[in-house]
Parts: sequence; C-alpha cells; structure tokens
Amino acid sequence: MSTTAVTPLTTEDAELLVATARQAAEDAGVTVSVTVLDAGGHLLAFRRDDRAVLISGETSTRKAYTALQLNTPTADLVDAVQPGGLFHTLPTALDRPLLFIAGGIPVHRDGRLIGAIGVGGGAPEQDHGFAAAAVQALV
Repeated sequence: MSTTAVTPLTTEDAELLVATARQAAEDAGVTVSVTVLDAGGHLLAFRRDDRAVLISGETSTRKAYTALQLNTPTADLVDAVQPGGLFHTLPTALDRPLLFIAGGIPVHRDGRLIGAIGVGGGAPEQDHGFAAAAVQALV
C-alpha cells in the first residue's frame, strides 16, 4: 500500500489565510480576530485587531479548534448541539471547549485535513463568509 505525501499547512499558507479573512472583514466594515491551526491543533497564525472585542480572539481560536477536531465547518454543526441533536451531550473533556458557532472551517489539501481557520468578531454568518473566502484563496 502506498501513501501520497500531502504538503502540510505552512506558515505562508497561514499568513495568506489570515490576510484574506482580515481583508474580507475590512471590506465589509467588520473588525475580527483570525486564528489558523495546523493539523495537530498548533497555532500557526493569529491576528486580533485592537478594535476587536477582546473575547473575539478566544472565539476565533475555539472555532478553529472545533472545525479541526470534527473536520466540519462549524456552521454545519449548529443544529447538532441543540436538544435532540447529534452532539447535544458531547463531552467537553477535550483540551479546550468546542464552539458551535459559524466561523470555523477545516482546511484540506488533496482531500486531507491539514488545519483549520477560525474567525470571530462579526455576526456568525459574516465570520463564516470571511473564513470561507480565506480558504478559497488557498485553492
């Protein structure tokens, strides 16, 4: 059985993700924090604008972490944590609590998970759009 190597998420990739998400937010008149994690959950890039709400930095990190751990955009998980939802009783014994609010997106290369981006500071739908624009910039 042979395996094909996949280039991991690089610092340059992470910087492009942050810059693209930040520019999309700025174009919309929104101030956000952006976090990019590698496939192991290690911080590759982070940016919090001084005008952003202080908690937006933790929010963006938790969104990225959730998208990475579950390999799914956080926007797709919102209903899953409602009473009766798939993850309603998901334990929170992970390194950091998961956050099921739109704005976290896993990053894939050649069909493999290589990291995640999280954006916090705008409305959840805006954050999701900013993150999606950033991921699209890597394609």
